[in-house]
Amino acid sequence: MADISVIGSGSWGTALAWLLRNNGHRVTLWSYLREENEMFLKYRENVDKLPGVLLDQEVVFTNQLEESIPGRDMLVLAVPSPAIRSTARNMRGLVSEGQLIVNVAKGIEEKTLMTMTDIIEEEIPQADVAVLSGPSHAEEVGKGLPTTIVAGAHSRETAERIQGYFMSPVFRVYTSSDMLGIETGAALKNVIALAAGMADGLGYGDNTKAALITRGIAEISRLGTAMGAHLETFYGLSGIGDLIVTCASVHSRNRKAGWLIGQGRTMEQAMAEVHMVVEGVYSARAGMKLAERYHVEVPIIQSVNEILFEGKSAAEAVSQLMQRVKKDELNKW
Repeated sequence: MADISVIGSGSWGTALAWLLRNNGHRVTLWSYLREENEMFLKYRENVDKLPGVLLDQEVVFTNQLEESIPGRDMLVLAVPSPAIRSTARNMRGLVSEGQLIVNVAKGIEEKTLMTMTDIIEEEIPQADVAVLSGPSHAEEVGKGLPTTIVAGAHSRETAERIQGYFMSPVFRVYTSSDMLGIETGAALKNVIALAAGMADGLGYGDNTKAALITRGIAEISRLGTAMGAHLETFYGLSGIGDLIVTCASVHSRNRKAGWLIGQGRTMEQAMAEVHMVVEGVYSARAGMKLAERYHVEVPIIQSVNEILFEGKSAAEAVSQLMQRVKKDELNKW
């Protein structure tokens, strides 16, 4: 039995707290908001974001980092990506040398173009930082539906330790050394999911969705390998696996936001209607800046940026994508 804290009590943090407690670990769940902590103390569930997933009487709830960090075997950092840096900075003085922090947020910081684990390592240099990612909607994990995911770490020992904490009969964890590839795929698939949602909102069909997924993973893998990640990672769980589920699922907040934009909402209206952080909006500009830095062509990511930030209509963007200059799919002639 391990002593684990989940830092962040949104839908994903709540689902992971439920999973880890069901695995027999001692679990503390930290909330940023006092009123959210009081909700857990009263109802033992996230009534707004993950209703029906009840946490048992042994789970400890707090909004004090001082009660969540010292002495824990593992810290699961589950705040939204825009809050990773500030939360890590607040944690810094409480984290001991070599303490394990597992990031489960998905994004790239626009200003610095750093991954989430890069940010955590910069803010908490004494920590052993790792990542857990893959096709894993909180709504399904909280129901105990079979899910498979990947743990990335700097050492095999750390990756296997995470694997041991999270593995269950319904939650299978693979290990990987390619943290950069895992996080790049996790962040950029949200941008492609926005595009998939826009296509759905416009009333397009399965052909369009399949085209966006396959050409989307081509863009992500081109950019990721230019950055130094392994190609195989993008055809694994945190690449094509996460892309499929995020583009197709009714649980996907990125797809839903895209659908609303395709229906005619502005970016701001769509984000407000989703009621949760739409990570793809924050990653879109970062993805475009990375593409420019590494001189990689990413027409779908570029089109999403034009729709979100330059006023282009989704229908116009699709038309322009379809009429781009003729290409060879593999560039092998």
